[in-house]
Amino acid sequence: MSFIADILLVAGALGAGLYCHVLSRRLRNFTDLEKGVGGAVAMLSAQVDDLSKSVQAAQVTARGSVATLSEVSDRAEKAARQLELLVASLHDLPAEAPAPAPPNPFFVRQNREQEKRQ
Repeated sequence: MSFIADILLVAGALGAGLYCHVLSRRLRNFTDLEKGVGGAVAMLSAQVDDLSKSVQAAQVTARGSVATLSEVSDRAEKAARQLELLVASLHDLPAEAPAPAPPNPFFVRQNREQEKRQ
């Protein structure tokens, strides 16, 4: 009976050793920097760095656009004030009489012979 128990104990130890060996292999592959989660984490880290650089570049560009837009807005406000003054000064001019209407509003095509007669 003790011999059977010893055999089962040795078989259990060998099974546990085999299980630990397979588990360590899987864990090594899991943390591998090229294929496993380690590689995915490294790739995501590089992408985060690239994204942060892109965001910083976009912020610099946006600041430049805001400065340009504010300059253009200031110029437009100045031009609007000048136009308001010009329109206000036009109200002081006397009204002109409307131009007389043309005698015949229709276009009549004449032949060359008719032109020679006239």
